Amino acid sequence: MSQQKQGGNIVVIIVMIFLFGMISFVTNLASPMGDILKNQFTVANWVGTLGVFANFIAYAVMGIPAGIMLDKWGYKKTALTAVAVGFAGVGIQTLSGSIDSSSALVVYLLGAFVAGFSMCMLNTVVNPMLNNIGGGGNRGNQLIQIGGSFNSLCATAVIILTGILIPSITEAKIGDVFPLMYSALAIFAFAFAVIALTAIPEREKVVATVAGKESQYSALSFRHFVLGAIAIFVYVGVEVGIPNVLQKWLQNDVDVMKLFTGGTAEAIAGSVAGTYWFMMLIGRLSGAFIAKKVSPKLMLLSVSSLGLLFVFLAVFLPKDIAVNLPVFKNEAGALFGLTKVPINAALLVLCGLCTSVMWGGIFNLAVEGLGKFTEKASGYFMVLVCGGGILPLLQNWIVDITNGNYLISYWVIIAGLAYMIYYALIGSKNVNTDIPVE
Repeated sequence: MSQQKQGGNIVVIIVMIFLFGMISFVTNLASPMGDILKNQFTVANWVGTLGVFANFIAYAVMGIPAGIMLDKWGYKKTALTAVAVGFAGVGIQTLSGSIDSSSALVVYLLGAFVAGFSMCMLNTVVNPMLNNIGGGGNRGNQLIQIGGSFNSLCATAVIILTGILIPSITEAKIGDVFPLMYSALAIFAFAFAVIALTAIPEREKVVATVAGKESQYSALSFRHFVLGAIAIFVYVGVEVGIPNVLQKWLQNDVDVMKLFTGGTAEAIAGSVAGTYWFMMLIGRLSGAFIAKKVSPKLMLLSVSSLGLLFVFLAVFLPKDIAVNLPVFKNEAGALFGLTKVPINAALLVLCGLCTSVMWGGIFNLAVEGLGKFTEKASGYFMVLVCGGGILPLLQNWIVDITNGNYLISYWVIIAGLAYMIYYALIGSKNVNTDIPVE
């Protein structure tokens, strides 16, 4: 019987990791789509990024409802609903590519918003599911890191595939990425069938009432959870903000572009920013093995401290110190090769190794000891994923008011990493052990 249960759990783990990849595939497609929208509809940069913004704002809207759904419906029904909504969202985005009028932009943004609902719901399911199957602690963190590795792999793949499908960004249209959208639709359909046929273990229902009265406690009654939810807001903002501003800096700073040896600034900047995501993949693959032996607290403290050092050096070191990085140059006869970039950029790229394992560590620490409040707690987490749209916006505002001083905006990142060090050292301790959780 135990062998049968273990085999069933393996199938469930594979399904959850598969969904981790879908979250990244759909979410990261919105980033290169920003350039397509800007050129197809001749709009400002900030309008082009509304697809990304729509994805993240959907988390703020759907986070708590998703937690309630998970609590009432369980893992399987919530996952099936999320996949169906994702199919609808990508379907609407695909439909926008067949519309010739300017209303296509509105239709696309609606699809991005609907797809964001799906990504929020999937995140609400897969994180506690993997943590619970692993029994929490190091094993639970390890499974989340494995899922995160596949997440990074899909993030890297969608950016590369988009680049292959769009040889000229200035003439690109939504229809150019139809193959990716069709693939996403097929994957969602396949995922729905697999989940529907898979026996997914559910957490035993616990009635949170005493003598007919509702419990006076909730996930928000736990200090370490509240501080952890804030850490998630900060973390997602840090993860997205580092490559977002990095890419803009490299393709807009005239002094920096003088260092490049061949190739276009846009191609080199995009490739360097893409290397950051590749570092996240390496970090998550490594973290999946390290997490089994290292506590989430020590892991979060270590990577936050190292990341703080990298960013601090990037802010203060001179920009004329150059190092070689492998990049896609997008020029005839030299599609790929080494080029010189500021050491500041290389240090920011290395931050991907640090941010790669933060999500699992924060989630694991924040839900430790929550018991019956875990599912709804996951919903609160999803609300605060909107930090990925807010902190980068703050960084870009700082760039604007400082007349293009991109590196000074990284003080936002420094503050965020300092907070995560505080959370690992002090904020993650459960000081509310007297609250009943069974």
